[in-house]
Formats: sequence, structure tokens, C-alpha cells
Amino acid sequence: MLSYILRRLLGVIPVMLVVGVFVFSLLHLAPGDPAAIIAGDNATAENIARIRASLGLDRPFLTQFLDWGYGVLRGDLGVSMFSGLPVSQLIAQRVEATVSLAASTMVVAVVLAVTLGVLAAWKAGSLLDRAVMGVAVTGFSVPVFVVGYLLVYFLSMKLRWFPVQGYRPIGDGLWDWARHLVLPSFALGLAYVALIARITRTSMLEVMSEDYMRTARAKGVATAPLLLRHALKNAAVPIVTVIGIGVALLISGVVITESVFNIPGIGRLVVDAITRRDYPIIQGVMVVFAGVYVLINLAVDVLYCFIDPRIRYR
Repeated sequence: MLSYILRRLLGVIPVMLVVGVFVFSLLHLAPGDPAAIIAGDNATAENIARIRASLGLDRPFLTQFLDWGYGVLRGDLGVSMFSGLPVSQLIAQRVEATVSLAASTMVVAVVLAVTLGVLAAWKAGSLLDRAVMGVAVTGFSVPVFVVGYLLVYFLSMKLRWFPVQGYRPIGDGLWDWARHLVLPSFALGLAYVALIARITRTSMLEVMSEDYMRTARAKGVATAPLLLRHALKNAAVPIVTVIGIGVALLISGVVITESVFNIPGIGRLVVDAITRRDYPIIQGVMVVFAGVYVLINLAVDVLYCFIDPRIRYR
């Protein structure tokens, strides 16, 4: 078990190195000059050159990358070109909103999707099965921002059940915090529900066709234990895999959802930084998101060992 975890940990190092090179190269090869944007439309060439020198943009690419990489290893993600504040501080100021949105979305999506997938497999071929799969296909096809605007229009503007937009810290009250997360969580989680529900149904159907499942039915095992203890447990590996993959959907969807619902999270920080070509913020956030995604996939790999002990010996 320890050897398996160590191999996975060592595999994280080259992945993060490739991510760092890609992020730094992509942003610096993009057209446009942040120094010219900071200087303004009426700036002279001398002013732009002075700003480039102060930002270190006139140094060789390799030198910039090595300095940036060394800073990242020390936890220094750089300084914003416009606000002058450390990027780590800007991320820390907004991390609560993003973590709250992502966590609530994941909880709602996983519970709802697994339940729907199990029910669809149990009633395969029935009206319930077709309805669940229809919702899954629709949820995966409709963009997040469309779902968000529809929810706002009907549930906020028409029925006035939830706030139209904004975010309240959990310290201001649990109920107010939850009310502001209901709509964005469902808007972001619909595609996630669709993905997990389809995989859950497929995996459950494969397990339920096994001989030991027929034996359990013949022995009179009740429906709930049959589905949960026998079928779902043995179908868990593909489900856990797709949950880990779905984190990528959350990361990309957070940016859109926070813009639609005006949530002051990391996604909004990225959007603002892109419009101003604030390289340090974009690089810092992308590295943080990539690190979170890699760590979650590492956690999924470790979880495999507890679900199926045979994996640790591969």
C-alpha cells in the first residue's frame, strides 16, 4: 500500500513540471504586451520600456521561467501587475467563495447522480430509466451559463425563492450562505450529474448481470442491500474515476458560474486578470487549479486501493 502511494506521489512531480512549463510558455507567447496596457494609450516607447524593465519582461525567457518556478516552489506566486498585491493574497481573499461553490456542487451532484444512476439501472428499460437518461443527455448538452440564466429567471426573478446573484460568507450566517449557493450549485452541477449518472447506470448494469448477483437474488436478498451492498460497491471503481475526471468540469465551470451569479471567487479573479493581461495572477491561478486537480486524482488513485485491494499490487 505504501509503495503504491509513493509511486503515485513521485508521478506528480513530472506532471506539475510539465504544467508549469506549459502555463508559463502559453501566456508569454500570447500576442499583446502587458507593459503597453499598463502604460496606457498615450504612453511613449520609453515609458513602455521602463515598465517592461520594472516587471522583468525584458529578461530572457528562461531566466524569467526559472525565477518564477523557484518562487512557486517557495509558495510565492508573484505580484499582480496592476494592484501590486501578492497573488497568493488575492487568491486567499477569494478562496472561500470558490471552495464553497465547488464543495456544494460536488455534494449535490454526487448524491443526486449516484441515486439516479442506481434507480435507472434497477428499472432498466422503464419510463424512469428513459427519463433519467433524457435528463442526463440534456444536462450534458446545455451550457452552464444557459442553465444559470434560466434558474435566475424562473426561481429568482419570477418566484423570488433565491437571491439573483452575489455571495455571503459562511460567517454571516449558515442559512444566508446556503441560499446564495443553491442556484449556482445546481447550474454548475447539472452537467456533473449527467456524467456521473450515466456511468453509474452503465457500471451497475454490468455488475447486476454477474452470476453472484443472480445468486443473491435467488437467496432472497432484499432490494436495498442488493443494490447498495452488492452492486454499487462492486461498481464503484468506474464511478469514482468519473468523479475525479469531473473535477475538470468543476474547474472550468466555476469561472463561468461565478461570472453569471456575480460570485467574488477565484473564477472572477481569473476573468478580470485575463482582460488586463495580468500574467502573475493568471499563472498563479492556473498552477493552483492544476495542483488541486492532480491532488484530487492522486486521492482517487489511493481510494482505488480501498475499493478494490487488487489494484495496489499492479
